[in-house]
Amino acid sequence: MSIERVLEPEVMDTIEESVAYDAMDFSEVNTAFVKEAIALCPQEQATILDAGTGPGHIPILICQIKPQWQVTAIDLAATMLEIAAQHVQKAGLQAQINLELVNAKKLPYQDEQFDMVISNSLIHHLPDPLPFFLELKRVVKPHGGIFIRDLFRPADEATINDLVNSIGVEFNAIQTKCFRDSLYAAFTLDEVTELFSQAGLSDVKIYQNSNRHWTAERVWSE
Repeated sequence: MSIERVLEPEVMDTIEESVAYDAMDFSEVNTAFVKEAIALCPQEQATILDAGTGPGHIPILICQIKPQWQVTAIDLAATMLEIAAQHVQKAGLQAQINLELVNAKKLPYQDEQFDMVISNSLIHHLPDPLPFFLELKRVVKPHGGIFIRDLFRPADEATINDLVNSIGVEFNAIQTKCFRDSLYAAFTLDEVTELFSQAGLSDVKIYQNSNRHWTAERVWSE
């Protein structure tokens, strides 16, 4: 029996929160995420939707490796997109990355528009992720790639405390609180599996990939 889920704000949109999040060093996990995502979509040219892009580090890494790919990167936090725009401009990738203020649960895109949909650390922010998963299924091509990764909720408070204590002194008080709140707001692996099933995404492989993360993936195919 896992501990009860505690919601955190759906949109991280104060400038203090956004700057604190951007300052957190996720370079290692972002690089791993990008390499795994790219491996699922072996096309030279592809259209990608990044849902919940935050400060935009992931689409930048993708486009540096895949210069022929086009990424639509969305977020519901205007301050995050402002920071992302600065990073995209600094990287010189404005032609490849389109940043848009969009609600992931109500996507303004055509059916079967994207070759791949990716998302890192969005799901735990959503009170009910099912509308997003239904939208994901609608906008991705029938055999398009899917790569979603997020935290999962531990079984007890002791495990949460251990995980929070393990992140190191380089995290300040705001960043540490953000991580703890995110663990409480996350879904269990069983809950995630049920959500994908309800959305009709039964061909997606869902698994635990670390002591704090789950992954859902589907390889792009003709």
